[in-house]
Amino acid sequence: MGAEHAHTLTFRKNLADAYWSAGRTDEAIEQFERILADRERVLGDDHPDTVKSRENLAHAYTNNMKAAGLYERILADRERLLGAEHPDTLRCRDNLASAYFWSGRRRDAVRMFKQILADRERLLGDEHPDTLESRRTLYHYGWGVRDT
Repeated sequence: MGAEHAHTLTFRKNLADAYWSAGRTDEAIEQFERILADRERVLGDDHPDTVKSRENLAHAYTNNMKAAGLYERILADRERLLGAEHPDTLRCRDNLASAYFWSGRRRDAVRMFKQILADRERLLGDEHPDTLESRRTLYHYGWGVRDT
């Protein structure tokens, strides 16, 4: 197969997930960074597996200031490749809002959570699980945060 074969890259991603689950955060991040670099080189920036690898790394950076910047790039990729209303794009906006919240940009996060909820209500309806989750998230994160 080889180091850059799709199956090998998937195995390495699974290994990074195992590191993450075991609390070996630094090793997980290192592995996610290497996988992303390999996928960018082998598949290109816009390949779905590359974008997903970028998202895996951003998730690993969740409590790190790097997460928001990476999610901003992922969101731009998702909007360009899938459109602004695609479920993966909406999920990415939600992840970016969470990254903003945890990096101290709470007002920006609450504004985004409100917009995501409005979009999901319009696109999916009031009772869709993603809409209900957005409502819960806005309540949870928006508590005590004024967005004006």
